[in-house]
Amino acid sequence: MARIMALDVGEKTIGVAISDETETFAFPDKTILRQEGRRRDMAALRKLVEERGIAGIVVGIPINMNGTRGPQAEMAEGFVETLRRHVRVPVETQDERLSTSEAEKMLIAADRRRDERRQIIDSVAASVILQAYMDRKRSLAGSSDR
Repeated sequence: MARIMALDVGEKTIGVAISDETETFAFPDKTILRQEGRRRDMAALRKLVEERGIAGIVVGIPINMNGTRGPQAEMAEGFVETLRRHVRVPVETQDERLSTSEAEKMLIAADRRRDERRQIIDSVAASVILQAYMDRKRSLAGSSDR
């Protein structure tokens, strides 16, 4: 197996998380500050894919609690379409409902100061998205083995 990268895409930042090689554990990585246009964002992500040996990317889509897709989900889906044209690995999506609030709870439980939380919240949210994706993938594989 190879590493998977997850992205928590916001208007100002992109949180990045990367799996271990067994696709079991998700680890927060870095937060990319978004640039005007998408060219620099895509170049930064392409570089990460190459440097880290990424075999696939998962992008969190912020679905509303009632299951509908709002403006943020539309923005994320547009980002996914652009990303697919700029990388040579599969790009999938994952429902990211409550990932940021879950990341916030984890950081508070870890006794991180507010200023520290602000700096790493996006990459921790990306790790929540990635862990949910890998757990779902394992669950689906397990149910097909029965």
